Amino acid sequence: MTKDGTIATGMGRRAALAAPALLMLPRAARAQWPDRPVRLVVAFPAGSLTDVLARVLAEPLSQELGHPVIVDNRAGGNGIVGTQAVAQAAPDGHTLVIISTSAASVNPHILKRMPFDPVNDFAHVGSIAEAPYLFVVGPNAPDTDLRGFLDRARQRPDGLTFSYGNASSQIMTEVLARAAGARLTGVPYRGGAEALTDVSAGRIDCTFTDLANGLVQTQAGRVRALAQSGKDPTPLAPGVPPVATVVPGFDITVWFGISAPRATPAPIIARANQALNAVLRRPATEERLRQLGFLPFAQTPEQFAQYLRDQMRVWGEYVRIAGIEPQ
Repeated sequence: MTKDGTIATGMGRRAALAAPALLMLPRAARAQWPDRPVRLVVAFPAGSLTDVLARVLAEPLSQELGHPVIVDNRAGGNGIVGTQAVAQAAPDGHTLVIISTSAASVNPHILKRMPFDPVNDFAHVGSIAEAPYLFVVGPNAPDTDLRGFLDRARQRPDGLTFSYGNASSQIMTEVLARAAGARLTGVPYRGGAEALTDVSAGRIDCTFTDLANGLVQTQAGRVRALAQSGKDPTPLAPGVPPVATVVPGFDITVWFGISAPRATPAPIIARANQALNAVLRRPATEERLRQLGFLPFAQTPEQFAQYLRDQMRVWGEYVRIAGIEPQ
């Protein structure tokens, strides 16, 4: 929170695609890896936002690398189980992980004991995308915009309810409520789909949900979208205003990247980064990611490592504002 009461953004990114010239390798080094299928671990269940992202990337990455990229779901512990498994894997480049906000930015601040260091226990390949969340209410709610919803919440001594299927959604809502001076009572769910269903049914007042799922439900008339969590208007959700139009400075999005075990040789990391950025430059890939609610952006391994450090600091501030105590 800044001195004038607005929320520090800490994002300031949307980096341009990294120049591949820095990543060119000798022909011999390129030929050494991969020499067999590459396992891309997803630390969340099949059908999750992270899983959908991985499956969009798997085929074009296979084409770039000349070997199959196989998605391997290792769910558990809000991303801990699968991410830890990769931290302990052989550092030969054949086991990678989709690292994300939950495992690398949120968990270090809400868990008293982390089994790995999300920055220093990995060799970081590169960023993939960011994604805003959609703030929605039920179809029969009296609110037509976010300001009206927050006014109604402030007028209720017992507040309104919100559902959340992951820590990112919980933190976004808590930060919003505190910044707006409103009271919202959280109700945890096993996943974002279940959290969204109960908003649609009118059992819960609101939720922050992933953009793709939220837009589908909005277009079907099952929920009403009042705002999106990114600071700026997004082409992914035309007509849905940023939360920042009502709560100045609000800018919270989730991010995704690819990492490898810490001791993975630098030439392999560079080759993997080269392949990832080539995939992100493909118009078909970019279009598909945007359809699913992702804003693709690429970085060098060095840029991505620094981005991770920055995001850990930023989310630590969000957790502090939200008042969530480590467990």
